[in-house]
Amino acid sequence: MTVNSKYLVIRNPLGSGLHQEGKRLTKQRLKVLNLFENIGPGNHLSAEEVHGKLIASNSKVSLATIYRTLRLLVEMGLLNERELREGGHRYELLSNDFPDHHHLICIRCGRTEEFESHKVIEEGAIAAKSLGFKLIESSLNVKAICPNCL
Repeated sequence: MTVNSKYLVIRNPLGSGLHQEGKRLTKQRLKVLNLFENIGPGNHLSAEEVHGKLIASNSKVSLATIYRTLRLLVEMGLLNERELREGGHRYELLSNDFPDHHHLICIRCGRTEEFESHKVIEEGAIAAKSLGFKLIESSLNVKAICPNCL
């Protein structure tokens, strides 16, 4: 039995979300999401790094398409975008397993490493409660210079 892909029901979050919005699940969109799923949560890539990795795997995709796709995946809640003060952006796969995490960001090269700190989460919860807020998530960005840039 053959199934015409034109009528195939998409069951992954990207396909379902796009279908609900009347948009297509293109090969390029799927390749970008698959790249992030393969490297896993906690790994941060710039648009240029995504483009380079896809080109290295013989995928034909323009940098402009990468930027549009990353923006769409962020809007759909599948990726998280971190904006660096120096104008760079890094993207990571969102994970329900690690909603509260923190980043060390090199101010020279943009290298980003995650770390966990229960103390930061606790202090965020205390601050939120004392000011009448409800804490949704905790995220701390620490600007530093990595060993390679020293």
